[in-house]
Amino acid sequence: MESADAITLAERVLGRFAAPIAHASKPFILGLSGLQGSGKSTLATAMIDAARDRGWSAATLSLDDVYLTRAERQTLGRQVHPLLSTRGVPGTHDLALLASTLDALDKAAYERPVSMPRFDKGHDDRYAEPLWPEVPQPPMLVILEGWCLGLDPQAEAALAEPINALERDEDADGVWRRWVNAKLAEYLPVWRRLDALVLLQAPSWEVVARWRDQAEWSLRARGEPQAMNKDEMARFLQHYERLSKHALDTLPAKADMIVTLDRDRHRIG
Repeated sequence: MESADAITLAERVLGRFAAPIAHASKPFILGLSGLQGSGKSTLATAMIDAARDRGWSAATLSLDDVYLTRAERQTLGRQVHPLLSTRGVPGTHDLALLASTLDALDKAAYERPVSMPRFDKGHDDRYAEPLWPEVPQPPMLVILEGWCLGLDPQAEAALAEPINALERDEDADGVWRRWVNAKLAEYLPVWRRLDALVLLQAPSWEVVARWRDQAEWSLRARGEPQAMNKDEMARFLQHYERLSKHALDTLPAKADMIVTLDRDRHRIG
């Protein structure tokens, strides 16, 4: 999503929810859901700027910010299933940290600022806590964004057959996907905290996979050691494929506002 498009869309979203945000007695939590590469972070940043232009205090938090530490995920990989060492799927987030952060924002004060978790994807671990930004007062608006935000678990019958090579070769008995699906149910109390849900709806899973690969292009061009090559990226994306397709099919019915995107991440309509 280009910056100019994000600015225009940010104003449109805030205009849609302006009244409930302005009259809320506690921070208004606006959920922003969209699959990988759909422009969530760009839009969230534009929304923060637009909110502040209106005189609203605002803060943003991503599900990516509350991933379990690398050590914690490695432990899951040993104790539950090796695929859980890879961040991203439900069960690899620290829901207690997310809940306590959202709870604390309502009580933020200059003498008691709230530290907002941040995750370093380059090192696949959280930033040290002293590096987390602080919120010194209760924000009027909190933007919570994430790729699976608002998603319900799949039906048990949908889990029976593998949908890609990763599931077929590395989760043949379905232990990983069933564990992830069960963990997704534990996210529902977080979804219920959302005052509204905005959905960036991608055209298809194939387009999402291309978007996510594009994010690695600059890293590859610079020779960054953490950059994934095409084969590594293809495998990485298979961790997300099942629930991403589920999101494409089911989230539109749950969203309060849908932003339909074309293949180039431009808004349709």
